[in-house]
Amino acid sequence: SGDEHSAIGNQLQAGGSRPKAKTMEIVIINYGAGNIQSIMFAIERLGYKAVLSNNPDEIKSADKVIFPGVGEASYAMKMLKESGLDTLIPTLKQPVFGICLGMQLMCNNSEEGNTEGLGIFDVDVIKFSPKVKVPQMGWNTIYNLKSDLFKGIAENEYMYLVHSFYAPICAETIATTHYELEYSSALENENFYGTQFHPE
Repeated sequence: SGDEHSAIGNQLQAGGSRPKAKTMEIVIINYGAGNIQSIMFAIERLGYKAVLSNNPDEIKSADKVIFPGVGEASYAMKMLKESGLDTLIPTLKQPVFGICLGMQLMCNNSEEGNTEGLGIFDVDVIKFSPKVKVPQMGWNTIYNLKSDLFKGIAENEYMYLVHSFYAPICAETIATTHYELEYSSALENENFYGTQFHPE
């Protein structure tokens, strides 16, 4: 939806005025565990271009970095470690935007596969209880929005979510969703952003 694309658009604009598309270098981290094509299409619809890369120099020199993720946490972290990106990502200085599993991998650790995360967000990812249908799949609202990431997005907008694990509410929570209980549907720490929902 247009509102979902606003979240990506706002992240691309974070840290300054909107540059011309031909001058902004957007890199989508390509490590074999991302929903890359749909993100590429969303960025193109916003009038930007992005490149796929797992090259540390190219990632470090980018203006904006998108860290996608689908699948299982321990496998995704294994792929990051094999390419050395697990040590690179936490050192990045430009805006970095993690999506779904990408956001979860930016946390301290995950119960999924007992996976140690990147430690960017100071929270542990845990599994929904058997009291609710797992995974949560479909549209749900986000509220308590606390960041410029959500500029132009209203309280209680619907976003698309597919996940069995979640980050509890913490000091870095910038959006909340309710499913069994309230949890973090978005996180922010300095230049790092993450959304549990799929903004693409």
